[in-house]
Amino acid sequence: MKGIERLQKLVNGYQSVGFMLVMVVMMAVVYFNGDSYSGISFGETEMEEDYSNFEVLNDTCRFNGTAILEKLRDKRVVFVGDSLGKNHWVSLLCLLDSWILEPSHKVAEWHGSLITFKASEYNVSIDFYWEPLLVESNCDDPVKHRVSDRIMKIESIERHAKHWINADMWGSFENPNRTLIESRRVTRYEMALRTWSNWLDTHLVRKKTRIIFISLSPDHKEGGDWGKTMGENCFNETQPIMEEGYWGKGSDTNLMRTAQTVVQGLEKKGLNIKILNITQLSQYRKDGHPSIYKRHWVPPTKLELANPFQYADCIHWCLPGYQMFGMRSYMLTFVIKSEYLSLGTWFPKKGKS
Repeated sequence: MKGIERLQKLVNGYQSVGFMLVMVVMMAVVYFNGDSYSGISFGETEMEEDYSNFEVLNDTCRFNGTAILEKLRDKRVVFVGDSLGKNHWVSLLCLLDSWILEPSHKVAEWHGSLITFKASEYNVSIDFYWEPLLVESNCDDPVKHRVSDRIMKIESIERHAKHWINADMWGSFENPNRTLIESRRVTRYEMALRTWSNWLDTHLVRKKTRIIFISLSPDHKEGGDWGKTMGENCFNETQPIMEEGYWGKGSDTNLMRTAQTVVQGLEKKGLNIKILNITQLSQYRKDGHPSIYKRHWVPPTKLELANPFQYADCIHWCLPGYQMFGMRSYMLTFVIKSEYLSLGTWFPKKGKS
């Protein structure tokens, strides 16, 4: 249990920024059990014994779905983003689902890029809108979005934004560190955020809508970052990284500073917007990805099956079920319940890249 004790110390250190993040017991996946990232549904059993030993350290940290749903009563929440944003949205729904006991009181509806989950008992709608780059691009189709070269219309946002305008709370907008891979990506990212920022400043009803900008979601594609052999990744990882302050090479601090500058600019203009920092805490969780235990829309080749490192998904995250997976959604529930969110420090210590 020494490894778990060390992890507890790391997690407890983040209570100072407003998050009660100790070893929480997550609710089991119910409504979205068949989602692409439900590891249990696709054969993941190796970690069950380890994580079943986690315990709640404080009753105040127990998840209460009813309290969250009451806070969201008569409201509309919209997640906007790519597959990581959808991953986060589904995780939140997995946490809330079992607290809605009557099946007829919950329904999911698909309308092109917009997916709506409604809980009629609370008159709440929790939506996801597919828009990976915020502005218009050639990967806007929610199904056929895999393209070799992404083309952005930097100043075009209205076609998407009209679907968000009446929301009471927006979430996601994750930093696209894995999508803008061409040169000058920071400049292009900043241009897209400026278009988004200008639209918000002009159209948003400040007293109605609260915005949560979720910080960069790290991947664990390079095992060399935590001492593994080059070419290895999150496949077969069953324990978190225990090095305090660990920071993977794939997390671009320039993108994060750009987002922080834009968000702070919107705050100064009177918008109710905060950054939800999930980056450093997620850095430790090399064991939190679905790896090969997910739905594969394109079946693995014989070569990939012989070498699972080649097709392991080390970008997305397992859905809640094992204690601590889905931690980002758990953090979000505390933000929903609170009226204040401290930004905290979301960059690595000096000397880290």
